[in-house]
Amino acid sequence: MKSKKIVVIGFVGTQLDSGKGSGRWEKWRPTVALMQHEEMMVDRLELLYSGKHEALVEQVSKDINAVSPETTIKVSHLPITDPWDFEEVYGCLFDFARSFHFDTENEEYWIHITTGTHVVQICMYLLTEAFYFPGRLLQTSPSRRQVIGDPGSYTLIDLDLSKYDQIAQRFSREQEERVAFLKSGISTRNARFNSMIDEIERVAIKSKAPMLLMGPTGAGKSFLAKRVFELKKTRHKLQGKFVEINCATMHGDGAASTLFGHTKGAFTGAASDRPGLLRAANKGLLFLDEIGELGLDEQAMLLMAIEEKRFLPVGSDHEVQSDFQLIAGTNRDLSKEVIEGRFREDLYARINLWSYELPSLVERLEDIEPNIDYLLAQFSAEQGQMVRFNKEAREHFMRFATSREAIWKGNFRDLSASITRMATLADSGRVTDTVVSDEIVRLKKLWQHYEHDDISNRVDLSKVLAPQELENLDLFDAMQLTAVLDVCKRSKSISDAGRKLYAASRSAKEKPNDADRLKKYLAKFGLSWNALF
Repeated sequence: MKSKKIVVIGFVGTQLDSGKGSGRWEKWRPTVALMQHEEMMVDRLELLYSGKHEALVEQVSKDINAVSPETTIKVSHLPITDPWDFEEVYGCLFDFARSFHFDTENEEYWIHITTGTHVVQICMYLLTEAFYFPGRLLQTSPSRRQVIGDPGSYTLIDLDLSKYDQIAQRFSREQEERVAFLKSGISTRNARFNSMIDEIERVAIKSKAPMLLMGPTGAGKSFLAKRVFELKKTRHKLQGKFVEINCATMHGDGAASTLFGHTKGAFTGAASDRPGLLRAANKGLLFLDEIGELGLDEQAMLLMAIEEKRFLPVGSDHEVQSDFQLIAGTNRDLSKEVIEGRFREDLYARINLWSYELPSLVERLEDIEPNIDYLLAQFSAEQGQMVRFNKEAREHFMRFATSREAIWKGNFRDLSASITRMATLADSGRVTDTVVSDEIVRLKKLWQHYEHDDISNRVDLSKVLAPQELENLDLFDAMQLTAVLDVCKRSKSISDAGRKLYAASRSAKEKPNDADRLKKYLAKFGLSWNALF
């Protein structure tokens, strides 16, 4: 196999490579010394420089020709006026890399980062990491013995972490730890939720853009926003604090004052200046829950604050600044609110870059059990006493919690309150079947006002079956089919519906195929998932 030619790309060192007269050969000059290694042959040197250093470049080129006449030297001048200006240096090097013809099949590229300003070295590193320079970093250093004529040493650094198993595993573990942190260590099993959290972890680390969390009340929007803040704080992405407000609690003039602050005398009762929550969240994270409840005027002011990091407090003629990151929460369909004129389209577009819909507890029945374990552990830690279910009580509660009777109208808030009540009533730290039975009665009473809504939303079999088919259907099959279709109606996909319907029996199968089981069940009645609703 033909070996590739070695091509070195690097800046001439205005200090390290300099020198005049015969004395220049007594000092270590990194670019020249690189060509003096007997065991290594550089086929071509792409020598970069900026400013008025033509004389130095010419001298270095001559010296390289003297020690390595086989090396071809190609000189390129980059229009960098300030080698310490990060934006300018990166832009020039980026343009150079984009216009350079890389022949990776025949040439191997070494990016020399010993010479040049620190800004130049950082930019060379970043462009190599991003593969704009498709090669390896080259670091050179003088001999420790400081012997005249000794070329020193060189080290090649490959930025492809996939080649370094231990490093790759470490980064993988850290990413898994960040995901677990967002979930508070709860081993959630819902595939849709886990996939969403995986993406939120990546976005939280890399992006400063607003985030929109959608979902019903009690689905965990506030909890997740706080965990995102804590994660970003540990990674030094934020220096400020977490500020939270439910927009549904703000009304009239008080809404603008609460968010943007006011000056003394701005309105009746404004006895002193008030900074407002946006300024309180400077360098931190602002969580606006139920953002759909904000008035149109406040929405316009918020848009300006997000885009320009400045706004006018109520009653003030002078703008103030606040650099905060926004997470918005809502249980409304904001796209529908935009169409109906209740929410600004431009604000919606601004906060909708990263949007996530948190599934309800009914859509995450497989996550009830791990959340119970988490809630019990949390209660035990707070009370200083271990609390557990006995076997019969746990099985009893799980049967109810994952059944159609448990509508979990308040989602995880209902579950948290339920576990707290049972743990409080547990004698000697044991939740018994009697405690569970009493709690189930309590939950049913709590949800009884929603039963009518649940019934009114049930599937009408006459709309999915022909009259003759419906007439020949036994009452048992009709009731069972209605219940199955109700679950399908509340599910995102056939797989999601299958997991809910076969939550108990699927655990006994090595490779459960819930979607296929449900597909075959529906086929018995001549129905298919795509044609249902």
